[in-house]
Amino acid sequence: MYIAFTGICLFGAAIIFKAAMIQFREGPKLRAMAREMHTRFDTLLAERGNIYTEDGVLLSSSIPEFDVHIDFSVIDSGLFVKNIDSLSLCLSRLMNDKSADQYKEELVRAYEEGNMYYPLGRRKFKYFEYEALRTFPIFNKGKGLGGFITDSKEKRANPYGMLAFRTIGIFRDSNVSGLEATYNRTLVGENGRRVVQKSTGNVWVPIEGSEVEPQNGKDIVTTIDINVQDVAEHALMSILQKYECLYGTCIVMEVKTGKIRTLVNLGRQVDGSYWEDFNYAMMPTEPGSTFKLVTLLSLLNDKLINVDQIVDAEGGAIRFGNRVMKDSHLGLHAMPIWKAYAESSNAAMAKLAFTYYKDDPSKYVDHLYKLHLDAFTGIDLMGERKTVITKPGSSTWSNTSLPWMATGYGVQITPLHTCMLYNSIANDGKMMKPYLVSAIKEYGKEVKTFEPTELATVGDSGIIAQIRKCTRAVVTEGTAKGIESPFYTISGKTGTAQVADKGISYSDGVYQGSFVGYMPADQPKYTICVVIRTKPHSAAYYGGAIAAPVFRMVADKIFSENIGAWGGPLDSLARYGTGVIPSKSATAKNYETMFRAIKKRLTLPEYDMNRMMLQLS
Repeated sequence: MYIAFTGICLFGAAIIFKAAMIQFREGPKLRAMAREMHTRFDTLLAERGNIYTEDGVLLSSSIPEFDVHIDFSVIDSGLFVKNIDSLSLCLSRLMNDKSADQYKEELVRAYEEGNMYYPLGRRKFKYFEYEALRTFPIFNKGKGLGGFITDSKEKRANPYGMLAFRTIGIFRDSNVSGLEATYNRTLVGENGRRVVQKSTGNVWVPIEGSEVEPQNGKDIVTTIDINVQDVAEHALMSILQKYECLYGTCIVMEVKTGKIRTLVNLGRQVDGSYWEDFNYAMMPTEPGSTFKLVTLLSLLNDKLINVDQIVDAEGGAIRFGNRVMKDSHLGLHAMPIWKAYAESSNAAMAKLAFTYYKDDPSKYVDHLYKLHLDAFTGIDLMGERKTVITKPGSSTWSNTSLPWMATGYGVQITPLHTCMLYNSIANDGKMMKPYLVSAIKEYGKEVKTFEPTELATVGDSGIIAQIRKCTRAVVTEGTAKGIESPFYTISGKTGTAQVADKGISYSDGVYQGSFVGYMPADQPKYTICVVIRTKPHSAAYYGGAIAAPVFRMVADKIFSENIGAWGGPLDSLARYGTGVIPSKSATAKNYETMFRAIKKRLTLPEYDMNRMMLQLS
């Protein structure tokens, strides 16, 4: 008896000890688990901010999509039988993929099987379809009685498709690019949460007062002009398709601010189509003759030349060490430096650089650093690649590096650098940082604005005037004289470089044709840079033949839209200066001129002629 009694006492003590252990050691964890079985935290998703242009055009927004399922286990049999016919008819009309009888057959089968998560038709219902489904018979009873279960997701939509696709970017799961990536923290916002409790019918009900509201993402306002972007894309596409080019890029920069108004990137796909697949504007390559501006700036800033000075191109072929620098067109001899620049003489520019910097090539290369060509442009877009500059004393430097670098070889910069450099000439020597976002807004109110940033001064007013003389001559009598407009003036530079990179050798015959310039030349408003890479052994590869026409088409669009509000010869209101065009009586000679222009004969009686003249006046 004592042994049995002792055993019972010990067993009771063990129970008490175990209960105490559970209460104090494991109790908090078990209580939390119990609460989780009846309550849980639901995440309240924040709305991602939108992307706009400065004039309010929507470039990217979040659109909700819904997956719909049915829990047949909670639907009353009487409710189901009474409404199945009308529900099937509603579904057939909404989705237009099956008959009402087919829907009824499928729903009845799923109901008899007691399916608790039956997928309704297709996935990803649009918002207006989701709203319609909520009103359908049975579904209008909600989740607890009608078994209507929805899972919502947000889809990022760009209403313009390919237009500026690479610049705007994408936001899809872990795949983020473009402005969507650069400004992700601004756009994403902060999710909220709430506590929900399980109630009768396996329905989760929010607990009042437990919600932490989500903070929606802010909107960003870009500098992109969608109309010019559209024209630039079509202009670039037309040339790429015509010559089956590998890729091309077009940049439009506002001179005074550095705002990027257009950024087009098109690459050839396997099937021969073109798509915004890569940001070629930020990929460094050998620029070719457009880089001659750097050589000219270096010589002028060091007070070594003036552009009216004579240089002898020696027929367009000059030997440096064991290599010969040749012009694309031989036969040039003594001429002013501005003429050599306009004719894009490799021999002349290489000779100038070699003559003045051969004893101290570092002095020339230092100018590249002063022009920020060794650094990133600083544009607010992820993915910019590092430039490549060969330095004296490095393993890749040789006795021919200097003359070849002076003509755009042995150095790699991005088209964006080239655009930024020429923009500084248009902007009276002030180099502006390029940027794509002008403001951040929250609920329509600006919370942050981005101001233009000056990076450097590339030359004084005298130097800039000499450079402008050279760039103007390129269009009036040089390698780009075919693109001069009768309505506005253009200045710029063509460039043609044979390519050897990324598995391509010089023997493949791949070229990079470019044109970069500004307009109007006398009072520049916009700088436009076009760079195109040709297919192997293309029939057309000169910058003046493939890139300059794209420049002209884009510049025409800018001029015709009067962006920047400058008065041109086509602006008759601006010509009078009063905002009113005065009417004048037309003479018989006016009519004669008009009818001759449209190739019609004047056969009206005198009375009708006088009446028409009176009406027109």
